[in-house]
Amino acid sequence: MGKSKVLVVGGTGYVGRRIVKASLEQGHETYVLQRPELGLDIEKLQMLLSFKKQGAHLVEASFSDHQSLVDAVKLVDVVICTMSGVHFRSHSLLMQLQLVEAIKVAGNVKRFLPSEFGMDPALMGHALEPGRVTFDDKMTVRKAIEDANIPFTYISANCFAGYFVGNLSQMGTLLPPRDKVILYGDGNVKVVYMDEDDVATYTIKATDDPRTLNKTVYLRPPENILTQRQLIEKWEKLTGKQLEKSSINEQDFLASMKGLDYAGQVGVGHFYHVFYEGCLTNFEIGEGGEEASALYPEVNYTRMDEYLQVYV
Repeated sequence: MGKSKVLVVGGTGYVGRRIVKASLEQGHETYVLQRPELGLDIEKLQMLLSFKKQGAHLVEASFSDHQSLVDAVKLVDVVICTMSGVHFRSHSLLMQLQLVEAIKVAGNVKRFLPSEFGMDPALMGHALEPGRVTFDDKMTVRKAIEDANIPFTYISANCFAGYFVGNLSQMGTLLPPRDKVILYGDGNVKVVYMDEDDVATYTIKATDDPRTLNKTVYLRPPENILTQRQLIEKWEKLTGKQLEKSSINEQDFLASMKGLDYAGQVGVGHFYHVFYEGCLTNFEIGEGGEEASALYPEVNYTRMDEYLQVYV
């Protein structure tokens, strides 16, 4: 069995560009969707051209042209979608329904990985408004995939380090606090932090693996399951400086949602589920799931003290 041909949809995005890189590095013939709607976005175009230089094929197709999507899908064995589902960028998850339709018509795809890469939406039926729209939309896409009998793998990648580690999980900033840090509750709820390049590595490894067919792959490498306090301790050890800690309780944290814009309210809801409820670690992985670092022990994943060094 040769390696599958991979099409990445959303290849210029935050996760997508890493997926393209990992696919090429792992020796897959890699195709990247180039949408004519690109217009004058020179940075996206230059990124696409850089992928081409590295050996990727650019495939022109549009979500407003069903046949072009079908033709693009017919070129490959695996489709990976990384379209944005975060509200401070663009929330485009339901556009994937057109991609599902194209995969159904093409009839050749051996695996589809839709845009997930966060909390497992199947476990978030109780999620708070307005942030629950993210999980509801992902479940709508899952239903369409499964109704069409398209082989799938879902990736639950938990907290991206770029958004949750450099800032010690503080909202509204990407940089480490200098003097004071806010703890969510007692700061002892277990969270999973992931380097985004590792997310891409594990994702590509899962694409051809029969063990991950029609399953959810959870990225939970043991040394990256940390509490917020443990993350802060790693930073303090690196810098040799203690931060002043204050705590915000559950009620006050949820009350902070009032007066925020829509994207801010979504963010507060998601932080609540991660840091108060422990939604990333408060369940055992069942029969429908696999854990990535157990499947692929050869991946030397980035530990968070190593990740934080660049911020010192």
